[in-house]
Amino acid sequence: MLDEMVFRSEELAAADRFDVWHDLMSSTHAPMDLTSDYAADFRGTLRLMDLGGITLWPASFPQLTFHRTPRRIRQSDPETVNLSLVVQGDAWTSWPDRPQRALRVQDFHMNVSSVPMSVCGVGPWIEMIGVEMPRCALSLPWDRVRDVLGRDLQGRTGIGALVAQFLTQVTSHTGQYRQADAPRLGRVLADLVSAQFAQVLDAEDGLAPETRTRALTLELMAFIRRHLADPDLTPSSVAAARHISRSHLHRLFQARGTTVAAYIREQRLEGARRELADGAGEVPVHAIAARWGFKDHATFTRSFRAAYGVSPRDFRHAAHLVPTPAGR
Repeated sequence: MLDEMVFRSEELAAADRFDVWHDLMSSTHAPMDLTSDYAADFRGTLRLMDLGGITLWPASFPQLTFHRTPRRIRQSDPETVNLSLVVQGDAWTSWPDRPQRALRVQDFHMNVSSVPMSVCGVGPWIEMIGVEMPRCALSLPWDRVRDVLGRDLQGRTGIGALVAQFLTQVTSHTGQYRQADAPRLGRVLADLVSAQFAQVLDAEDGLAPETRTRALTLELMAFIRRHLADPDLTPSSVAAARHISRSHLHRLFQARGTTVAAYIREQRLEGARRELADGAGEVPVHAIAARWGFKDHATFTRSFRAAYGVSPRDFRHAAHLVPTPAGR
């Protein structure tokens, strides 16, 4: 399980809560000023996870404004990039020389520690997932990173959607990862954010080749997962959707120790397995197979047995057995 520090302001006396929250925010990102209508009795939760020098910090709090002022920049500039995904609530953000932007759910706010900014979460309750990255983690020149400020960064489409999915997955399921996975997760996140910024700037060619390769592979894998229900999903259709050759596609997956067809099959089987384990049993097995893109029941049953050592029907039966209480 990933190590994390959890802070809940309600565990402190009301008079101390906002000051401690302020100190945590300043040490997580960079020195800043905070204001809130709820400062007298501030109720917020912050989690901190270290991914090999990159910090994830899911947080929830009431109305709150973050100010990174010129005075604070002169005080300390760690030259870091902040990227925050809005999960709940609305916010607005502004810089001295850029238009104010409204932020909605699944929008990103981006800032660099060397530029003054204000971000206001207007609530009534805000949830976000913040990322703090040193400039050296990104595969773009620092001046190009600064050019992203004020751009429209969404987590609904393109590589931004991959970044949002990654942040949500890691912070929601920390138990699925070992602490030894943290540096690798950090590298994946750095590649995804670099690719997201490059896409916004139309500067993909400026990325390091290995970053482009890893980001493209992750994008292809996400495309496959979104289209598992399509029985005609094949390596050829995946390659065509991303406008690359089949040979290029196969090389990308070979570098990960698998094939495109194997990855499609594994993801379909895993989706069907989860549904068989979680469902109430009313949906026929053949309907579940079709829902996950298998063209016929026999192929699904054969593949499922080869992967899990039991038939789909027997697996569902075993998963739904309810132990009989003692004495009955």
